[in-house]
Amino acid sequence: MCLAVPGKVISISGDQPLMRKGKVSFGGVVKEVSLAYVPDVQVGNYVIVHVGFALSILDEEAAQKSLAEFREMEEILQQ
Repeated sequence: MCLAVPGKVISISGDQPLMRKGKVSFGGVVKEVSLAYVPDVQVGNYVIVHVGFALSILDEEAAQKSLAEFREMEEILQQ
């Protein structure tokens, strides 16, 4: 099973579209990901990330809903 996770873009670097990278926060865990597939992304946007690539921009409401569901699953697994 593959899993894509929402995260918030906190910084962007690189001038060439295919070489742009961003630091993305996943609930406090920050990872660097490729932004090549989302040329219109801006700092503060939420993106769906899979294997180090941001695949699409996600509105904040949908991102927060997904993150809440992940937290709920984690709580269930810890019981």
